[in-house]
Amino acid sequence: MPRSTGVRGFLERLDRGPVIGDGGFVFALEKRGYVQAGPWTPEAVIEHPEAVKQLHREFLRAGSDICQAFTFYASEDKLKNRGHGAGNHGVYAINKAAVEIVKECTYPEGGLVAGGLSQTPTYITTLNKDLVKAEVKKQLEVFKTEGVDLMICEYYEHVEEAEWHVEAVKEFMPGVPVCVSLCINETSDVHGVPTGECGVKLARAGADVVGINCHFDPFRCLAATKEMVAAVKKAGFDKVHFMIQPLGYMTPDASVQGFIDLPEFPFALEPRVCTRFEMMRYAREAYDAGIRFIGGCCGFEPYHIRALSEELSKERGGYMPVGAVNYGKFLEKHTKPWVRARASKEYWQTLKPGTGRPYSASLSRSDQWGVTAGHELVKQHEEETTKEELESGLAFKKQIMKEAI
Repeated sequence: MPRSTGVRGFLERLDRGPVIGDGGFVFALEKRGYVQAGPWTPEAVIEHPEAVKQLHREFLRAGSDICQAFTFYASEDKLKNRGHGAGNHGVYAINKAAVEIVKECTYPEGGLVAGGLSQTPTYITTLNKDLVKAEVKKQLEVFKTEGVDLMICEYYEHVEEAEWHVEAVKEFMPGVPVCVSLCINETSDVHGVPTGECGVKLARAGADVVGINCHFDPFRCLAATKEMVAAVKKAGFDKVHFMIQPLGYMTPDASVQGFIDLPEFPFALEPRVCTRFEMMRYAREAYDAGIRFIGGCCGFEPYHIRALSEELSKERGGYMPVGAVNYGKFLEKHTKPWVRARASKEYWQTLKPGTGRPYSASLSRSDQWGVTAGHELVKQHEEETTKEELESGLAFKKQIMKEAI
């Protein structure tokens, strides 16, 4: 179970050393049959609560210090988007069930509970600050009533919307620590705001912790977070901490919108899954870069979080998670001598894993549509996607492919 720090406050824990987050619930539960891959919304907290509880327990067993309520994409406009039926449950009921579940699992193990917000269809459709903040405050009602330990605002392609969400939390839940992370690359957000400048904007909006999550692999997210670290420190925000929660997939070939642009998204990403030892290297490099809130997002399974916990054991007071691999120590018990010979740190740190697919491509050609907030193709609505909309998108894709030749 997570080590007991004797410190209740989230920011105080960060001041003392690394804090380990959890992983990606929508992808993990989609693979288990509890989440729909199109909407990616968390109605499972009502329809399949035991599945959500079990995943929380597994992340805790792997070493998570912070467990996030499964409220990803739970804004009212997203729950109703394009004919999605999750809107029948309502944002309040979903968020309340999510918080009750995560508290039940986390508090007995000494962990902290985070509420969660993410980007909204209202932003990319309207670019209206008042409407966006209204959607946010509907979600915050439960988090305020239930008294979560911190808020995580995550998964924003545009820093502007992230700023608005931070402001809403500060207004509606004063005194609660606010973390905010963008799903952008090393260069800029989708509207072209430089990554380092994004970090400064978020710190200026009042965030206690800023960083990067999702869309890109651990090492690209690390490069992006380092841009923020340098810019935020240069701007004089000395008390701001940094966070990172990347994909569990390698994405060196992803373009501005990350793995969503890859043709393998979302059902054929398995060949890109990071190994435990790549995760250990990521954890070490993140810690060395001054990042103290270290976790994962889509594609992260509990065994990946266990790798982070294992790598940072010394920095976390000697805590070692249940089932630690210890560079294959248990392989010494294997019956085959060539497998026993793999029980070493050197072997696993230098391994270059194969795909098992003859002549498989190492990289993909990303879909680079170049559409973002304000474009006709990304406008959202409650009605189901029409045949005409699908045909319009297909025609747009064919034109892009023709121009790329």
